[in-house]
Amino acid sequence: MSHAPETVYLVDDDPQVLRSLARLLGSAGMQARAFASARSFLDEVGADASGCVVLDLAMPGQDGLELQQVMFERGYGLAVVFLSGKGDVPHSVRALKRGAVDFLTKPVDGEALLAAVRDALERSRQARQARTERLEFERRLATLTPREREVLHYAVSGRLNKQIAHELGTVEKTIKVHRSRLMRKLGARSVAELARLADRAGLDPVPRGR
Repeated sequence: MSHAPETVYLVDDDPQVLRSLARLLGSAGMQARAFASARSFLDEVGADASGCVVLDLAMPGQDGLELQQVMFERGYGLAVVFLSGKGDVPHSVRALKRGAVDFLTKPVDGEALLAAVRDALERSRQARQARTERLEFERRLATLTPREREVLHYAVSGRLNKQIAHELGTVEKTIKVHRSRLMRKLGARSVAELARLADRAGLDPVPRGR
């Protein structure tokens, strides 16, 4: 399977800043695309894009925080590095709480920016990998029978086969068969791996006491 190359998307209403950042990233062997507004970025870059975004905080029209929110709502997997013309603690806190990798002030130090961009690219890779794993797990989850799904919920909560059999009113041998089949279908080699995959897919375990 081929993947689109990673790109550092630059969004800033100052053409000089865009040129300077593009040169800096190019000198470090990174591919950059520049946009003068949030709207132009959203018009040209889809949620399936690979890479990260270096985003100016204060822009006419849609500002950086608003663009960050739109990207979140539309499911973009691009990590964000914010730039601001002045130290702005309240905005930086909001940006970081929403998942921004870093918040740098202009004029930005070149090495600090490159370090932040590398961090953002790595976070984006991890997010894409987690999303791919989740989608694959959900596809496999759909192949389970209703009974296997019941057993799965109990298994990821840490129940033993004997306990699950008691909860479901059957025998332990039957639970072993269901458990073996569901683990094979889900591609899990251990209960720990099964629990990790289920957690990433948002599958809730059966609470204790049931």
